[in-house]
Amino acid sequence: MSRSAHPAGPRHADVFPEGHYSAPPADLNALDPKVWSRTVTRDERGVATVAGIGVDALAEEFGTPAYFLDESDFRARCRAWAEAFGTDADVFYAGKAFLSRAVVRWLHEEGLNLDVCSGGELVTALSAGMPPERIAFHGNNKSEDEIHRAVEAGVGRIVLDSFQEIVRVAHIARSLGKRQRVQIRVTVGVEAHTHEFIATAHEDQKFGIALAGGQAAEAVRRALRLDGLELIGIHSHIGSQIFDMAGFEVSARRVVQLLAEVRDEHGVELPEIDLGGGLGIAYTSEDDPREPHEIAKALNEIVSRECEAAGLRTPRISVEPGRAIVGPTAFTLYRVGTIKPLEGLRTYVSVDGGMSDNIRTALYDAEYSVSLVSRTSEAAPMLTRVVGKHCESGDIVVRDAFLPSDVAPGDLLAVPATGAYCRSMASNYNHALRPPVVAVRDGEARVIVRRETEEDLLRLDVG
Repeated sequence: MSRSAHPAGPRHADVFPEGHYSAPPADLNALDPKVWSRTVTRDERGVATVAGIGVDALAEEFGTPAYFLDESDFRARCRAWAEAFGTDADVFYAGKAFLSRAVVRWLHEEGLNLDVCSGGELVTALSAGMPPERIAFHGNNKSEDEIHRAVEAGVGRIVLDSFQEIVRVAHIARSLGKRQRVQIRVTVGVEAHTHEFIATAHEDQKFGIALAGGQAAEAVRRALRLDGLELIGIHSHIGSQIFDMAGFEVSARRVVQLLAEVRDEHGVELPEIDLGGGLGIAYTSEDDPREPHEIAKALNEIVSRECEAAGLRTPRISVEPGRAIVGPTAFTLYRVGTIKPLEGLRTYVSVDGGMSDNIRTALYDAEYSVSLVSRTSEAAPMLTRVVGKHCESGDIVVRDAFLPSDVAPGDLLAVPATGAYCRSMASNYNHALRPPVVAVRDGEARVIVRRETEEDLLRLDVG
């Protein structure tokens, strides 16, 4: 079914101003499985469905904007990562991507470990029953209270991020009569091919202790001397949304070189290395992410080769996929409010959410796909900019996208691949109410994080 087209701007790519888009897709009604979760399809009415439930019914029951998370897909991706790396490696889900107590329970049931980077993430993990020995605690500036809580709980590892933290963790562990397992996070000087704000292994940034100038080697010396610490390995993370394995190869080589130096100086072969996460997902049809088994094979080969060359036993590998698991499993559902054609430029399509539920476009210039999901349309493609309702010109959800030229107020649009860093970075800007997260599985939907209410906002305002 379709509607009559409203007046719109130009519709052909060769007359559009320079931007992030390519030519319009051959079929605007198609839902590319590369960017949508595995149970998403269209029904006989042309309405998009997830796990057998139409988005029109979901919007009616849960409202918009809302995040809908495909639980079966999430669990399948957990299993794929666990199976790819096997029992001789550890897979830690990076909780910063998205964390809730339901997600913690799914991780536990599917056999994954969990990486947290704040006291709030830690208490969420513990309250949902994640065994503390399967938790790793990250962060570049952990407070004494956070460290105390982590050590007292018995987390499996704390990743040390500075010289001050080495002493801080050791002191707290001794005061509790414990010996805390730790890794040292090193910056290896690798320039990951990603946005400046999510590249984390070059030397001019806040994370880790640099290999350059012998700082990482000195950190190892200090950690080995302190009774409260059990140094189990080295940690490296080079960035996020990375498709090229070349950066991991350089990183692994430099980490293994440090392991060899530790052996030569201290007579100790550290048993573990953590290569972090950061593997990319498909936000658009042009993205080409690797499968977990390909990543596992590549990383194992890299580490084995470098260790053999250095005469080291191959250490146990850890990885930390977050986005790669949860990112593709969710989409955000919006309702169209207003439409503004700008002759010779594009058409602005405003939805009932925006930068309060997805800051990534404004923050990283992130690219997304978007589809009309409440119906199909045979109307000609129209270049649009999907924007939110906030008082910022940078309040952009999808910078450049083709939608049918008959898109109209009341239509439902969905942005796929929003499982990672959207709800976890959501805000109350303009006193917006953060959307709910709804898990959908086998024809049933349930709220796992409820929508905020005006009462929630006022409850915190003690004025």
